[in-house]
Amino acid sequence: MNNNPNDCSMALIVRSDLNLSIGKTAVQCSHAAVECTRLARKSYSRIFERWRSNGSRKVVLKVDDLDHLKELQDIADKANIVTHIVRDAGLTEVEPGTLTVLGLGPCPNRSLDAICGGLESL
Repeated sequence: MNNNPNDCSMALIVRSDLNLSIGKTAVQCSHAAVECTRLARKSYSRIFERWRSNGSRKVVLKVDDLDHLKELQDIADKANIVTHIVRDAGLTEVEPGTLTVLGLGPCPNRSLDAICGGLESL
């Protein structure tokens, strides 16, 4: 992430196999960010405030498929990091129930690096 490892960031991880439009991707990332923010504010208030006071940094990354997305969610859950996976309503580009984006954090950059360090930006 190339920032201070003690600063906090949020990662939004998009499935590239779905070939979502730019608009759909933005909306799905927004859903993940809002839910992660809500969960972090409630359960991890100190980390949330540190993240918020330092610019609420977010990064958007990609994975190849659903299996990789779920693998990252499992790793983050075991590390006690806030996660939220977006399940689409299926009204536009994908089938109802399709898992599209995984939100992680906010959490310290060093934690995100350990989980997402090998992923490419979208």
